[in-house]
Amino acid sequence: MRADVFLVEGGHAATRSQAQRLIAAGVQWRLAPTLPWHAVAKNGDDIPAGAEVQLLDAAEAKYLSRGGLKLEGALAASGVRVAGRRCLDVGQSTGGFTDCLLQHGAVQVIGVDVGQAQLHERLRADARVVAVEGVNARHLTPDALREACEDALGERVEADPEDNQTQPHAPYAWMRNGGLIDDDYDDSDDAKEHEIEAFKAERAAKAKARAAGQVRTVRRRRKGTEKIDITPSFGLIVGDLSFISLTLVLPALVPLLAPGGDLLMLVKPQFELAPGQIGKGGVVRDAALYPVVEQRLRQACADAGLQVIEWLPSPIEGGDGNREFFIHARAAAAPAAA
Repeated sequence: MRADVFLVEGGHAATRSQAQRLIAAGVQWRLAPTLPWHAVAKNGDDIPAGAEVQLLDAAEAKYLSRGGLKLEGALAASGVRVAGRRCLDVGQSTGGFTDCLLQHGAVQVIGVDVGQAQLHERLRADARVVAVEGVNARHLTPDALREACEDALGERVEADPEDNQTQPHAPYAWMRNGGLIDDDYDDSDDAKEHEIEAFKAERAAKAKARAAGQVRTVRRRRKGTEKIDITPSFGLIVGDLSFISLTLVLPALVPLLAPGGDLLMLVKPQFELAPGQIGKGGVVRDAALYPVVEQRLRQACADAGLQVIEWLPSPIEGGDGNREFFIHARAAAAPAAA
């Protein structure tokens, strides 16, 4: 079996891309403790069924994506507290940031992504996670997020479901023509023929409307999700966004921060600069442009009413070779009670 597929199917990696990074960091296998180890040189190398596998550097497997390692480094450098907080993950994707937040003690993570069906199934099945898909972070408002969460947790059911308890009651109608019931039987409460036919016609019309998607529906929470908190106020907002400047997103995020809440966003300079400032392959090669990006985002935070606490280099480069950074900002604390 291909080495990258073997690692995924054996539970050593969550995705093939993660498996390939593990292979690049060093993977070896053997068929028995008395036999020598064989190094995996490339993703397509064969690993026999039943082989024992050893990861020489398992850091890549700690989170569902290497984004988790980036956030882990930023949390350690900034000292931002995660434990006990409700968090918002903007640009959730496969869930690397969300995985990191949960492993650091977040009580809940609501994730927002413009894409669909990207979140890893392990996180999708976690009761602490609410995945909101098909939503552009630039257009978030507290009400829009609340409504999107209700959609994510809800299901559509018929507004007027069929009630089998109210169908016409004629228990002995099938016996009448055969003379199998006594002449003294009181059938005054039995449904009449026209009532039964009307009932059948109503059921048939509703079945036709259902098939055509014309039955009125209402939304309700799925079983087990009724008590999930979707209050659009968070102690910590994190994000990993691509193809959009954070200056366009920050104004939408500030109303979602609780008083004194922290914002910790990954900064990708290639999306903060003009096309003429970006080199071949979308890589920012002029280090003199990094302070330009920093100043621009500091100003955007100030304009949005946030206090910038720190500008941090990401511990891991972007996959395309770009240098990345984190900006840590904080919302004003609530005024002290009189």
